[in-house]
Amino acid sequence: MSEKYSVRIQGKNADIAVEENQSILDAALRANEWLPHSCTQGTCGTCKLKVLCGEVDHHQSPEYTLTAEERADGLALGCIATPRSNLTVEPLGNAGDDGVPHYPLRDYEGTVVVLEDIAANTRRLVVELDTPMAFNAGQYAELLVPEHGVARQYSMANPPTETRRLEFHVKLTVGGLSTDGWIFSSMVVGERISLRGPLGQFNLVNKQDEPAILIGGGTGLAPLKSIVQQALAEDLVPELFLYHGGRRREDLYDVEYFRELERRYLHFHYRPALSEEQWDGAMGLVTDVVIGDFSSCKGMSAYLCGPPAMVEAAVKALKRRRMAPRLIFREEFAITPAATAAPAVP
Repeated sequence: MSEKYSVRIQGKNADIAVEENQSILDAALRANEWLPHSCTQGTCGTCKLKVLCGEVDHHQSPEYTLTAEERADGLALGCIATPRSNLTVEPLGNAGDDGVPHYPLRDYEGTVVVLEDIAANTRRLVVELDTPMAFNAGQYAELLVPEHGVARQYSMANPPTETRRLEFHVKLTVGGLSTDGWIFSSMVVGERISLRGPLGQFNLVNKQDEPAILIGGGTGLAPLKSIVQQALAEDLVPELFLYHGGRRREDLYDVEYFRELERRYLHFHYRPALSEEQWDGAMGLVTDVVIGDFSSCKGMSAYLCGPPAMVEAAVKALKRRRMAPRLIFREEFAITPAATAAPAVP
């Protein structure tokens, strides 16, 4: 039986029990104690903690995320570090009440009910859960790859009102353990799978006064689809602009679905863009299309999801159009390092 340690989260005055091989972040979220986090893979650094008392095992924390100097200064990655003793830690990010509902991390079992090709090397995966999962529009879940002990992250594309039927958009990665080795090869409808969630702090859940620009690249459309459905159903924003970028027409999907939403909601605008194929729609890099549509983005907000290069380009473009940096929210999709394993859970 593994040993348990007590971890106090400074500022929250909360004590949680953590298994010796369980990450601090995993234990906190399961105890419904919110800590800032994004990738849960050790690649973004959002979950950095200051270890005030005690000792942790850093495991394979990447040095580009957690430098040797930071380790020496007592910093650790909450998503990777496990306790070697009782601890007192302090989150570096905002772990207070941000006005967003938070739901505890839980393990789930479900059945694959839809598995279909929707675009070039892109599949829609729908899982019917045995028990409902509460989540915020924009969050993600981790699917556990059978027989490998690793987890891969996919955003929910369905609205939070659908707590039993989760929709994911999956892009094929050649040689990818989860995609090439499972979802695009052996996975079948009716298969039982394991997953955990919800995770992430990318969301739009509260009513806001600012019009919102949503920009997605590839399957970065998934969390934006969830956000769009939630925002329209609850009238969260005065005006909503959705941009989806692809190279060719074969990269676009759910076009008719969004066209129908555009017909039903006068304050919703859908603008797909292609960068490498002539067609009757917007052409060029999706960020350039946005720049061409708005002479100023002052007083607006943005939600960005896609490859890191697209997200960075969008941030720069929106700042040039005078959007306040505090109103730019992002979620980057990056390829998971091959050695990343699922953290142990009790």
